[in-house]
Amino acid sequence: MELNQIYQRDCIEGLADIPEGSIDLVFADPPFNIGYKYDVYEDKRAAEDYLAWTRQWGAGVVRALKSDGTFWLAIGDDFAAELKLIFQRELGLKCRSWVLWYYTFGVQCKYKFARSHTHLFHFVKDVKKFTFNIPPIRVPSARTLVYGDSRGNPDGRLPDDTWILRPQDIPDQFQPNEDMWYFPRVCGTFKERAGWHGCQMPEQLLGRIIKASSNEGETVLDPFGGSGSTLVTAKKLGRKFIGFELSSDYAKRIEARLAETKEGEPLLGSDVPATSAPSTANGKIRVNGKRVNAKAAVEQPSLLIPPPLPATGT
Repeated sequence: MELNQIYQRDCIEGLADIPEGSIDLVFADPPFNIGYKYDVYEDKRAAEDYLAWTRQWGAGVVRALKSDGTFWLAIGDDFAAELKLIFQRELGLKCRSWVLWYYTFGVQCKYKFARSHTHLFHFVKDVKKFTFNIPPIRVPSARTLVYGDSRGNPDGRLPDDTWILRPQDIPDQFQPNEDMWYFPRVCGTFKERAGWHGCQMPEQLLGRIIKASSNEGETVLDPFGGSGSTLVTAKKLGRKFIGFELSSDYAKRIEARLAETKEGEPLLGSDVPATSAPSTANGKIRVNGKRVNAKAAVEQPSLLIPPPLPATGT
């Protein structure tokens, strides 16, 4: 099987043809089994059927990985716990981190809180031997930025965990040194949007994973090609790549994206997304039939008072 290709194939069949122990990094963003409309895949299987299918392609991933290889899995709430157990307890991988990808423009729900995160599981085969490149993902520490403490490492530090509300409203309080990662979803108005696939991962998010868990010249595999962003990002970062995509239409569109992509091109999107998102304080609200600045309306409550009704004769 040739490198630097997207293959229109079922992921289980494709993984079976990958030479055993040949892949450095696998990133998988499988269907979440929540009824999303794909063109050739039914995303609402019986739970046991979905889990059995996961075991099949998961075994293919483990077989394809090198002994020091890394696997990242993106998955939603509904099956996150089950899939973590499958890969960790049944397929023998070791979970190094459980990262939350937090995003704005979340999915609005009628009778529960809006869905605004995806789980990212970081698995390895061998906890004593795996790729984890620290320099490209280091960030300044609080010791250095806030306290001017000479004990702070001038090269920065690795991420830790946090809770965060709306980061675009409090950019100074949300830093990139945390394992709840904030990147906006790739929405319809974004330049990065491919426009033909509804579940598109941001290049900056994929870039962090690929930089940390692989080296230039190594091979990245995506068994669920989707919009092609994993392969595009891998190409930009000088990695070899292989992808599988069940839909012939999606596969052709991925090929077109790859043909337009050059190695060394900058990743799309901001690597400091909290500062690139607009603050709601600068937004507009409608008051008495007119659009006014939201912050001004809060600071001047008189703007919210409706005009008096016109006088009527008796």
